Amino acid sequence: MKALWFFVLLLTAQACATKKYTAAHQLPDGIKSATEEKYAVVNNHKKLLYKKEMIFTGNGRIKYSKTVDSSGKLLQETEKKLWFVVESYPDKEKYYCKTRWKPNQRERISCYTKKQYKQNEAIYHYNKDGTIAKIADDFTTFNIQYFYYANNELSKIITKDKNDKLIDELLISCANRDKNGTCLNEIRISKMTNNREEIHFFPKYD
Repeated sequence: MKALWFFVLLLTAQACATKKYTAAHQLPDGIKSATEEKYAVVNNHKKLLYKKEMIFTGNGRIKYSKTVDSSGKLLQETEKKLWFVVESYPDKEKYYCKTRWKPNQRERISCYTKKQYKQNEAIYHYNKDGTIAKIADDFTTFNIQYFYYANNELSKIITKDKNDKLIDELLISCANRDKNGTCLNEIRISKMTNNREEIHFFPKYD
C-alpha cells in the first residue's frame, strides 16, 4: 500500500512540475483566455495562416484550444486531461500526449495514437524562469531550436539540424504591448529567406 501511495504521489508531483504555458511564452499571470492569429506578410499584404483560441487553467496551462485556418476550417483541438492532453484532428486519429518531467529543467513530450503508435516526441529545455531555452525534436526531423532572449524578451530563434547545420534564424521583436506587458504584435523575420510573419495576440484577463 505504501508503494502504491508513493507511486501516486510521484505522478502527482510530475504533473505539477510541468512548466506553465504562460511562463514559457512570457505571459503574465491572470490570463483567462486568448486568441492568437498568425500572418504571413508579403509586399505589405497579410495572409492569415491560422487562428487559435485558447482557454487557460488557473495555473497558466492550456485547458482547451481550437485552431482553424483562414477559411475557418478546423485544424486541431486540444483538451487537457488529468495525466495527458488529447489532440483532435478532422482527418486523422486523435493523439494522446504525455509530458514527463526530466532532471535539469527538461520535459519530454510524447504523442501517441490510441493504438500506442508514437507520432512525435520532443525534449523541451527550460531556463530557471520557465522560459524555453531549447526544443529538440526526438522523433521526426531531429532538428533543434535554440531560443535567445535580450532585455527579458524573446529576440531570436535559431534552428539547426542533427548535424549542427543552420536551417533558419528568426529575428523576433515586439511592436506593441498592453499594460500587463503582454506582446500584442510580434514580428518574426527570417535571416535566411527574409520571409516575414506577424503574430497578433488578444488576451482576456480575470
